[in-house]
Amino acid sequence: MLQVDIREVGPRDGLQAEAPIAISDRVSLINQLISAGVRHIEVASFMRDDVVPSMAGAEEVIAAISERSGITVAGLVANLAGVRRALSCDLDEITITVSLSNTYSVKNTGKSTVESMAGVQALIAEIGGRAATDVVVSCAFGSPYDDVDMYEDLLPCISQLRDFGSDRITLADTTGEAIPKTIRDAVGLVGNDIGLHLHETRGTGLVNAFAGLEAGVRRFDSSLGGIGGSPFAKGAAGNVATESLVSLLHREGYSTEINVDRLVSLTVQLREMLGHDLPSPLAISQANKTAS
Repeated sequence: MLQVDIREVGPRDGLQAEAPIAISDRVSLINQLISAGVRHIEVASFMRDDVVPSMAGAEEVIAAISERSGITVAGLVANLAGVRRALSCDLDEITITVSLSNTYSVKNTGKSTVESMAGVQALIAEIGGRAATDVVVSCAFGSPYDDVDMYEDLLPCISQLRDFGSDRITLADTTGEAIPKTIRDAVGLVGNDIGLHLHETRGTGLVNAFAGLEAGVRRFDSSLGGIGGSPFAKGAAGNVATESLVSLLHREGYSTEINVDRLVSLTVQLREMLGHDLPSPLAISQANKTAS
């Protein structure tokens, strides 16, 4: 049975767009995801608390994870100070972002894409192999600002990141521009040794994941309950829901080692933590069952 690597990004990408919740709730969510079989999980970002208040206390969260053996624990950084904080937590993987869209890059970081690429190179050098690196390319399939031509811009960016020595590269459909054809075309351009980070802005996240799967991609980001969405991209919807993606993969004969039923049950607790409904159809169904 073919193995697919699911990186659960709910505790970071999912919660970053939410009002802050208690650190104890964040830790509980992470530990229960691991208990459900998640083996690759992004748990925090190392930003200033005033910039992303929902991610405050990253070190405290990571220290409270109950099980690290056999688990790839990841965290997002944006600068050298973040790298140093992340390394002090003995993370297994450090994620770094760069945007193919210059406009989004400026809105998100205050830097152009060219400036950000130079910054990525410096961060990878600073990490120096002490943790695996994954560079996530935002707006990889297009941009709402009409400043990305995937067919012209993507391969040079990926080639440069490979030259920098990034261990992994993930293509992110930050604002939901992708369709199955562009997923297939992107894989044709850069190869299938990449990850996919997909959003449901236009309701195509799951079919885009399946297109990537058919093209040979075996690494996917997803978020419990389908929560998430960049706070710097107006109108961006949540991530592909982990429970939906894992359910699809298992029914197609792939292995993830994740227990879907436990994920679906966990969406009820996540809904209570956040105080609002979750976008995932399976989460909505479970909430209705619980209420009836």
